[in-house]
Amino acid sequence: MALVTWSDKYSMNIKEIDEQHQSLVRMINELHDAMLQAKSKEVALGIINNMAEYTQYHFSTEEKYMQQFEYPGYAAHKKEHDKFIEKVGNFKNDYESGKTGLSFDLLNFLKDWLVTHIQESDKKYSPLFNEKGLN
Repeated sequence: MALVTWSDKYSMNIKEIDEQHQSLVRMINELHDAMLQAKSKEVALGIINNMAEYTQYHFSTEEKYMQQFEYPGYAAHKKEHDKFIEKVGNFKNDYESGKTGLSFDLLNFLKDWLVTHIQESDKKYSPLFNEKGLN
């Protein structure tokens, strides 16, 4: 059962970024499935590691275009990215060391952050990116 279902309301009308967002949605759903099926810590950690690496790759893509197109909200947007990377990194370290377990609170945080970030923060840059010819 999918925790997040991709729909057009999440689309930036930018193929590269939409595909990256869809990959992040898939990873959240993989983690959700792993939790529901009580998969091993190693399986969950693999998904979390992949998600952490891919998120950094995705953020660098967005930030590259923000700088290229001189997006005025770049600094604030990058700060959101940096806070998310820090939070996920802290969770990953705590999970690896056994300080915390995988919980639905974390999963809901990931889902809510992604959905809110796409619909509120990312939607702000898409008109500029589209105007500059990025589709």
